[in-house]
Amino acid sequence: MEHDEQEMVNGGRVSHWACINFSRNVQDSAARVFCHELAIMCQISGMDFAPEPVLPPLTARPEHVERALKARYQDAMNIIRPQGRELDLLIVILPDNNGSLYGDLKRICETDLGLVSQCCLTKHVFKMSKQYLANVALKINVKVGGRNTVLVDALTRRIPLVSDRPTIIFGADVTHPHPGEDSSPSIAAVVASQDWPEVTKYAGLVSAQAHRQELIQDLFKVWQDPQRGTVTGGMIKELLISFKRATGQKPQRIIFYRDGVSEGQFYQVLLYELDAIRKACASLEPNYQPPVTFVVVQKRHHTRLFANNHNDQRTVDRSGNILPGTVVDSKICHPTEFDFYLCSHAGIQGTSRPAHYHVLWDENKFTADELQTLTNNLCYTYARCTRSVSIVPPAYYAHLAAFRARFYMEPDTSDSGSMASGARGPTQGGRNTRPFGNVAVRPLPALKENVKRVMFYC
Repeated sequence: MEHDEQEMVNGGRVSHWACINFSRNVQDSAARVFCHELAIMCQISGMDFAPEPVLPPLTARPEHVERALKARYQDAMNIIRPQGRELDLLIVILPDNNGSLYGDLKRICETDLGLVSQCCLTKHVFKMSKQYLANVALKINVKVGGRNTVLVDALTRRIPLVSDRPTIIFGADVTHPHPGEDSSPSIAAVVASQDWPEVTKYAGLVSAQAHRQELIQDLFKVWQDPQRGTVTGGMIKELLISFKRATGQKPQRIIFYRDGVSEGQFYQVLLYELDAIRKACASLEPNYQPPVTFVVVQKRHHTRLFANNHNDQRTVDRSGNILPGTVVDSKICHPTEFDFYLCSHAGIQGTSRPAHYHVLWDENKFTADELQTLTNNLCYTYARCTRSVSIVPPAYYAHLAAFRARFYMEPDTSDSGSMASGARGPTQGGRNTRPFGNVAVRPLPALKENVKRVMFYC
């Protein structure tokens, strides 16, 4: 599906931006032309995007990434800070093979400078296709707080299960290190919708936890503070508070999509994480217990769905796959438990793999049709492309955020070498880290507040 010059639903604003070029193959003049074309595409797409950067593009060497980023940020801020302004965006041109440069750049921007960035590879700078620029504009828009898509039904408040009362939708995932890395921590990520009734903007939080630990440890935390006494916090509480701040409403319904859980761990994860959600709600108000629906999303399985009549054009798409929106909830599903297969995307290449959704807990008493329709509809709101996607976007975003956070680990902990046994004090919430064997999990550097609020991981 082409996306040339397609308007966004809500264009974000980029008043002040800068560009750094780390590719020695891209001349200053080429970097300027690329930035100009990208700015025009952002404007055409519906953004309020300043045509010129605060400063001309800076060319820097990859080995000086930290020095270059901080110097350019400071130079730009010296110009705009007197007006009470912030730098909204950094565009970065990278070599096609950039090794650790991408990860270093994201770590510095998101945990040190509090700066949203968009990276572009050299090959795309030279090619500069309209389709590429349009796709990059989509990513930039959500990173600066815009909205690319919204379901038509959301505007008229007709989404089943969501429109009738304030609803927050969570996505959660844990990514584990590669099998050979026996000391690296696992990374947990939780995202949550921050708008209602549109449910398209998701704020994200990340944390490191013990190696191969599947339960998300930082959903709810309690610790002792010398001044304040017993303090509660954690990812769920923080995201509930930011939802209230953004919408002016308290969520009256919670839908929690959890990725990356094998069947053998379903109920262990449900018991631990549902308890954490309940405690987080109660820590905000004693009797605050919104009904929770807990759904596990599985993509790694061997089930494939095919049409009965492969030659009937009404039942297959151009690539011969079943049509997007196809649901199977009988015959091959569990006889007593609430689960379903949903093929929400149109296959482009090969055989489509449906997502398998297991509803482990449902206090909202949704019918199968209601939850299947909501899940399928959400798959059309994914920010990074204009097609429907194969798994529900909050789970997808959590996976992206967890993957991004692996870059935040200090260089000596992100490889397969052993980690320092002493953690650097408490985690972001203040609780001491849990040791794995005799190795303590070093907490990730904290995301800056302005980065947390937007879809930085897109």
